[in-house]
Amino acid sequence: MAGNTLGTLFKLTTFGESHGLALGGIIDGCPAGLEIDFDFIKSELQRRKPGQSHIVTQRKEEDEVEFLSGIYEGKTTGTSIGFIIRNEDQKSKDYNHNTNVYRPSHADYTYDTKYGIRDHRGGGRSSARETACRVVAGAIAKLILKKDGIQVHAYVSQVAHIKLKKKYSELDLSKTDSNIVRCPDAETAEAMISLIEETRKAGDTVGGIITCVCKGVHAGLGEPVFDKLHADLGKAMLSINAVKGFEYGAGFDSIHKKGSELNDLFETKDGKVITSTNNSGGIQGGITNGMDIYCNVAFKPVATIMQEQATIDSAGEATSIHGKGRHDPCVLPRAVPIVESMAALVLLDHILRNKTTKLNELF
Repeated sequence: MAGNTLGTLFKLTTFGESHGLALGGIIDGCPAGLEIDFDFIKSELQRRKPGQSHIVTQRKEEDEVEFLSGIYEGKTTGTSIGFIIRNEDQKSKDYNHNTNVYRPSHADYTYDTKYGIRDHRGGGRSSARETACRVVAGAIAKLILKKDGIQVHAYVSQVAHIKLKKKYSELDLSKTDSNIVRCPDAETAEAMISLIEETRKAGDTVGGIITCVCKGVHAGLGEPVFDKLHADLGKAMLSINAVKGFEYGAGFDSIHKKGSELNDLFETKDGKVITSTNNSGGIQGGITNGMDIYCNVAFKPVATIMQEQATIDSAGEATSIHGKGRHDPCVLPRAVPIVESMAALVLLDHILRNKTTKLNELF
């Protein structure tokens, strides 16, 4: 299986399945001498782990990370950082009903077609449980970015038709984790939670949008052609399970404006070049301009629902299937730290790549 690695200089390779012994990863390119805040990494995993509230899956996993290499006396050595997260609460029997049946909108059929074999237990490699590895690497990336004054924040801005009306600049993003849906506006959060509860009782699922904001990013990150920063951010976000869409800056709303309305005009403030508006989302020509980067990531409703659905089996015969087991009625609350992690990994990778663009910075 190809495609298990993200990044050019700061690289993350992941391995493992939902119901295997463990998940794990290898981080290459992490600079030596970084003091690892193990408590911070644990807190990031706690934000993603299952069973953290009544509106997410009730699978019980502590998601304790074990570092195997690349860290000595609490600091990175510059060598590969290897780690694993053991699976503890697998209930593989919950998936016996779909051993040879294709679940609608899952990767069952496509995996079978591509590989001729699939792990039906929780989706195997296609399970969102793999994202725990991304959060470990993302936490380490955040520790490095923090030293450069860069902060990455994500929050739930929409669940189905319930949309947060305020812009990110009007919100106190420190309140994101103050409620179980991870929306920094209490009133909107309450409505979102109620909708998720109603959806779960009906045996159904619901999707929505996570907004991500990156502050303190300096100008000059990103490559001008195929590796534009927004293109790498888009690829990273679209690699997350259940993600169906990505937009940055004014995004799809840009089509409603004329050039004279959309253009970000340059000005100088306190000796720094800024733009009077930020419809570009901090990126122009694929390269950061020093303004805030902001983007929206759209998640579809979880494909496993507790309702009867028509489908076919591996022999092509018509049958039906009814969802079983423990699943999220809405992935958004647990996906917030995943979105942040993917943004942090992309930013750090481009920061390291940017160190090689000027001769006087090489020696």
